[in-house]
Amino acid sequence: MASRYDSNPFDEEDVNPFSDPAVRAQMTGKPSYLGNNFYESKPYNVPQVNSISPLAPERTSVGDATVEIPLGNMKDLKKREKELKDKEEQLRKREADVKRREDAAARAGIVLEEKNWPRFFPILHHDIAADIPAYLQRMQYFAYGSWLGILLCLTWNFISVTGAWIQKTVSASYGVQIWFLAIIYILAGFPGSYFLWYRPLYRAMRSESALKFGWFFIAYLFHILFCIFCAVAPPIVFKGRSLTGILPAIQIFSDSVIIGIFYLVGFGLFVLESLLSLWVLREVYAYFRGTGKAAQLKREAARNVVGATI
Repeated sequence: MASRYDSNPFDEEDVNPFSDPAVRAQMTGKPSYLGNNFYESKPYNVPQVNSISPLAPERTSVGDATVEIPLGNMKDLKKREKELKDKEEQLRKREADVKRREDAAARAGIVLEEKNWPRFFPILHHDIAADIPAYLQRMQYFAYGSWLGILLCLTWNFISVTGAWIQKTVSASYGVQIWFLAIIYILAGFPGSYFLWYRPLYRAMRSESALKFGWFFIAYLFHILFCIFCAVAPPIVFKGRSLTGILPAIQIFSDSVIIGIFYLVGFGLFVLESLLSLWVLREVYAYFRGTGKAAQLKREAARNVVGATI
């Protein structure tokens, strides 16, 4: 006879397998409490760690770029920073030492001159704008033009004499002799004009030394006499044809018109150099005696300084 109360027809026969504690313990790896056993432990799936991985590099931005700085190299960076600081300190000490020497030289009256002329191969110091007072710069520029003028005259003289030798307006042996004389004029004239009268005038303008002015006057008078002698070129040395003066130019015209023109150009250059040199001598002498435009500008500059001081 059937029971009065039948089982629920809606009950499911299948039971959820995960409801069993043992099954859940196997799935989760946790201990299960079963029966008389206090607990059953299941090993956890813990990954084995063999080594410690390095720290990730720190990122920093420089401008628009991103730079990675490994944190493991901080000691190297500190060491490099210390080396840079040491080098900076050494440079600072060297600068202080150079400045001390320059000050000592300035107090002793020693002028450190930087070679800047000519620009393509500096062998001399020449800076009128920086070394010469403003009221003397115009005069010094004319003297500088006079020095360049004698260099041009001697160079053109060498070219003309070489042309006369090549064109055979003179005999072969005679041509060699005047050609060597033209070279001697250049070798002696270039450094001689600088060291004998241009540099003394430059330094006299710079320091206003009366002794240096006196040396300039003596040497510059010989320079003017030499230019006048070259412009005339009397037949004293090899009939004067080693110089491009007026007398040899007239003689050479009968042999070669082209070489005669070269000699006439040389004559004109020596005349211009003589006139310019006479003007420079007059201006420098007027300044030395305390007259002339340069001396007036100097007095005005002194008055302006006194007025500004008061």
